[in-house]
Amino acid sequence: MSESKDFLRVKVEEDLKSGKYQTIVTRFPPEPNGFPHIGHAKSICINFGIARDYEGHCNLRMDDTNPTTEDTKYVEALKDAVTWLGFKWDGEVRYASDYFPKIYDYAVQLVKMGKAYVDSLNEEEIREYRGSVTEAGRRSVYASRSIEENLELLERMRQGEFKDGEHVLRAKIDMSAANMKMRDPLLYRIRHAHHFRTGDTWCIYPMYDFAHCLSDYIEGITHSICTLEFENNRDIYDWVLDALELTPPRPYQHEFARLGINYTVMSKRKLLELVKDNYVNGWDDPRLPTIAGYKRRGYTPESIINFCDQIGIAKANSMVDVAQLEFCIRDDLNQKVPRVMCVLDPLKVTIENYEGEEEIEASYYPHDVPKEGSRTLPFTKELYIERDDFMEHPMEGYNRFTPTQAVRLKHAYILTCKEIIKDEKGAVIELKATYHPDSKSGADTSGIKTKSAIHWVSAKHAKEVEVRLYERLYRVDAPDGLEDLNPDSLHVNTHALIEPAVISEKIDVRFQFERQGYFYADPIDYTDAKPVFNKIVGLKDSWAKKAEAPKHTPKIEAKKAHIEGDVAPMNEDELARFERYTKSGLNAEIANTLARDEKLSAFYDATLLHVNSPVSSANIVANEVARELKKELPLRFTAQDVAELVKMLDEGVISSKIAKEVFEVMVQTGEKPLSIVESKGLKQISDPAVIEPLIDDIMAKNPENVAKYKAGNTNLFGFFVGQVLKLSGGKANPSIVNELISKKLNHG
Repeated sequence: MSESKDFLRVKVEEDLKSGKYQTIVTRFPPEPNGFPHIGHAKSICINFGIARDYEGHCNLRMDDTNPTTEDTKYVEALKDAVTWLGFKWDGEVRYASDYFPKIYDYAVQLVKMGKAYVDSLNEEEIREYRGSVTEAGRRSVYASRSIEENLELLERMRQGEFKDGEHVLRAKIDMSAANMKMRDPLLYRIRHAHHFRTGDTWCIYPMYDFAHCLSDYIEGITHSICTLEFENNRDIYDWVLDALELTPPRPYQHEFARLGINYTVMSKRKLLELVKDNYVNGWDDPRLPTIAGYKRRGYTPESIINFCDQIGIAKANSMVDVAQLEFCIRDDLNQKVPRVMCVLDPLKVTIENYEGEEEIEASYYPHDVPKEGSRTLPFTKELYIERDDFMEHPMEGYNRFTPTQAVRLKHAYILTCKEIIKDEKGAVIELKATYHPDSKSGADTSGIKTKSAIHWVSAKHAKEVEVRLYERLYRVDAPDGLEDLNPDSLHVNTHALIEPAVISEKIDVRFQFERQGYFYADPIDYTDAKPVFNKIVGLKDSWAKKAEAPKHTPKIEAKKAHIEGDVAPMNEDELARFERYTKSGLNAEIANTLARDEKLSAFYDATLLHVNSPVSSANIVANEVARELKKELPLRFTAQDVAELVKMLDEGVISSKIAKEVFEVMVQTGEKPLSIVESKGLKQISDPAVIEPLIDDIMAKNPENVAKYKAGNTNLFGFFVGQVLKLSGGKANPSIVNELISKKLNHG
């Protein structure tokens, strides 16, 4: 344990020293209504870590007091997260529902003490009576009911005699309290819903503030540790335990700052929306900040724990840079995983003066001498290198393979380019080269100077693999809604080539693909017939923000310098374009990308001549078009074609997902976007007359979910949207679908 202690550990030590508690007991009490995320990991580390450090124990308790949102699959995900992170809870998994009978008895006791009453105001009236921050509330007329009447009504509520919302049980505290949560808070509400553990035994369920403190007390918790959002709830926590005059010792609540990470959302509601509406591929999608997502992407428990340890425990909320989490996984894997070679975009190289075949011994850990482990690399006449590692007309500072610049093949020989083979469209499809026999790595006597070493694979022995390249799910620092999603958060490469040792020996499930990043064999989709690797993280932070804008351009705020690498100050033309683009509504990162690339900016400006849509055009040009321009091949599409694509996207004729599909066809065939959409039937369906029958079909097949939604489980809305989109093959206009489903469920 570190000598420097956080405020929670200081408090624990004070309580032990004073004799307030003999044994420290903490708990991790999540609601089983979603998969745990990185914020839960912080809470897990705090609660289990404190119990471990002070030789106490930590309970895992499911706060299952809302039957309309909870499910066994979430319980299993929470258990798996704690176990994967390396912690062990005390005894069996506990549930708030285990204590429902006891909690109900406590409610009866409060009524008998005159400290709680059954209120019959409706939800809107309760909200109105509560008052405001500047205005005191007023107590319900039903607060004057006798103890006998309250007891009778509470028992009838329990027996199921009333409808949802007809009555609630409230604490009688202070309707003028400065803390509005103390203005006669709700203790029980009626919910005629099936509970995944207790079934239909109960139709009234305790509110969080009532169940939580009592569950802590029943379990003998000493330190109830939660996030700052519950700071105002602490008054209720203390009031309930004090009002019941419970036998000491009793627990006390302590709050810490919740985890916030840029480019990330951790709202359960927003995560559920992403999953239900198929914006991601399930709760374990590697782009999500869920523990299951990090686990599948290839993050290690050690990296997550180290991250939580580094950010510490604070009393004030703040935003953590996601780069810090990425640093932790790089730091953990750097000395752990073997380094191998994988070519993502293969370009064939034929070595004209090489015959036969040889095996080259290469270390898995070239920069960690004490670490043992190596493999043999088959070297043959025909190889594949990365397409980006060759440039026919190199820009200044390009240090890799060119017609006039030799390059070293990592672990092998130096190559010199002799001939460039192109197809009928002018694309480079093969290089003819010669190798220098006396230039072998470790025994080079050639005297040839090279500026870089590139990775490669043998054409004869390489294995084709699928590589999933993940980037951040959101494209903005502080994402809010679906409009902030990064359309390029996933690229699937099905034609990557990997050295044979990775497949045949399987040294580890994680690898560093040299010069590419860290990768993980997907634990679900990987098969010998179809190896699949997920990109965990790049070798360096390519999203790093620069602290300062160029010194000679004071007009640009520092926050706009979201640029990659060490970039020179903008010249006057670039600066003029940058300012023009930002004024038109582009964010600084997109504007910077366009402004610094003369060809790209010219294409973008040409696109705007045909369509007045700066933002939509910029997103396509700065991403899709830029990728094609980098290949230095003749483009089969024009700025007018892209404008036509943008127009269809803006008018709702196609979705953003379909737009990407259309663009790929444009790249391959040169066909006009409208022609592609019409010939392939890709038009987005916006006609209510077509969508309504799909909705009716889904609702007819799922009557139970319809009933649950109308009974109050509004989270099922996303289920209906997702099912309609799925039934339409992804073509239904989501906004129209949302509007129609809302009408049918809420008014139909």
